[in-house]
Amino acid sequence: MQRYFIEQDQFDGQTVTIQGDDARHITKVMRGKAGDKLIVSDGVSREAMVQITHIEASEVQAEVVEWLPMDHEPRVSVTIAQSLPKGDKMELVIQKCTEIGAVSFIPFLSERTIVQYDAKKEGKRLERWRKIAKEAAEQSHRNRIPAVYESRSWKELLASFDSYDLVCYCYEKEDGLQLRDVIKPLAAGLSADESASVLVVVGPEGGFTTGEVQAAETAGARSVGLGKRILRAETAGMVALTCILYETDEMGGM
Repeated sequence: MQRYFIEQDQFDGQTVTIQGDDARHITKVMRGKAGDKLIVSDGVSREAMVQITHIEASEVQAEVVEWLPMDHEPRVSVTIAQSLPKGDKMELVIQKCTEIGAVSFIPFLSERTIVQYDAKKEGKRLERWRKIAKEAAEQSHRNRIPAVYESRSWKELLASFDSYDLVCYCYEKEDGLQLRDVIKPLAAGLSADESASVLVVVGPEGGFTTGEVQAAETAGARSVGLGKRILRAETAGMVALTCILYETDEMGGM
């Protein structure tokens, strides 16, 4: 069933009004008509199956048929901090990690980042990334749209480490501690109704410098490996996220 995220004020009791691009998608792409059912969510506290009662090119009205539980989000909130990769690879990271279950994304600049940061293009690029996150969240039946933050410097990223229960950075030279070694103790310490926040930091194509590794350790991050194979920058976050959710029983783990 098709799914759409709407603003909170588009819910009015048992009535829902869908506007803008979503309304046009329903009318033009999905060729919706009165009587059709779909799912809408405000991404915060309300989600419902609704039935279309009135449809126009730029506005769709519907009535709530059934309120749905918002239980598709992992209890361990994983944020992916990704050093800006080349080309459109950040789009791939956001799309796939949204499908898997990331709650937010932090693009950042590190010493070996190849991409030339352009502040003038940041707004447009950020808008596109957020649209990708929204569409991926709808496709994968997420209850919330992951946040995509503005690009940060390495120093700014380090300053945010204290706001997470666990920070780990993927390091291709790590030959001892594996990701599961730091996730299992975290998972074991959580009761059924507790949650935790994890930041996964992924470096650029050229990897972290020695200075960055030392700075991350000083700031409280744990260095982890992801197996014996070297992963591409755009792949590491997906693998780390999947491993974390598996170990915390979000994918049949434990």
